[in-house]
Amino acid sequence: MEPISRAIRFASPKLETLTGLWRRSLIIWPDGSRDVTTQVRWLQGTRAYIDLRQPELLPNFSNKRGLADMSMDDCLVLGRQEGFAGHFTFDGSHFEWERHIDFQSKPLYSDVGSLWWEGNILIERGRDVNYIEHWHRDDSNALATTAVVAAVALRQMDGNIKASLLRVGATFMYARERSVVPPAHKTLPECIAEASTLDDARALIDCEISFGIASDVGLQITASSLPYRIGDVLDPRYCGSRLTTADRSLAGAIVTRQWEITGSEGDLNAIAVKS
Repeated sequence: MEPISRAIRFASPKLETLTGLWRRSLIIWPDGSRDVTTQVRWLQGTRAYIDLRQPELLPNFSNKRGLADMSMDDCLVLGRQEGFAGHFTFDGSHFEWERHIDFQSKPLYSDVGSLWWEGNILIERGRDVNYIEHWHRDDSNALATTAVVAAVALRQMDGNIKASLLRVGATFMYARERSVVPPAHKTLPECIAEASTLDDARALIDCEISFGIASDVGLQITASSLPYRIGDVLDPRYCGSRLTTADRSLAGAIVTRQWEITGSEGDLNAIAVKS
């Protein structure tokens, strides 16, 4: 008979217990290589989730105001980032991070794996790709004491671009897809290197995945796949089924995006101001 301690160790956590902010300390790939330096933020709501993964040593982009300031080298560096947003599901055996938005090109395999606790470390093992990840709950920024959990799914009013906004406690994440579709099963740096023009390369990195804190000034971005967004206030406002967010033009001027709300969970007033 299997020892009780082993059975408990490999019991899957309940989906509702995973709400919050998670940080990764380790990934081990099938070839045995390891990564302990990538900065990973996974914010989990009731079903919605958003994930941002950034190399530890990104260049200083503080002199960049918008996409038009990005050089080809900048695009190649930023193309090394990863991130995605969608819905988190459990079929009784495996968890799946359904990707509705993906910073990288469409992957060959679905993002499916098993989860279990070992001490205070949440272990993830891939089903289709045999990787191991170590996750740690981040209870800073009032996540442990604030009950706010809310999310909206969005579609741009003048196009088919999708976006997602999620808040858990005092932390939020926002994801917006690009207007072009990269070739599937290639890395984004490969796609950028093959781009015909600099404008084409810029369009390939124009996928925003931002992380930030809700404070007195609003939802302020502190990390982003588009570094010129750091310090910006997202300023989501809604009226009926429509929502607006603050964004940047190609040249860096503050502009407004118009969205249709296509889905939600939790209290919309927790993440947007009624106008």
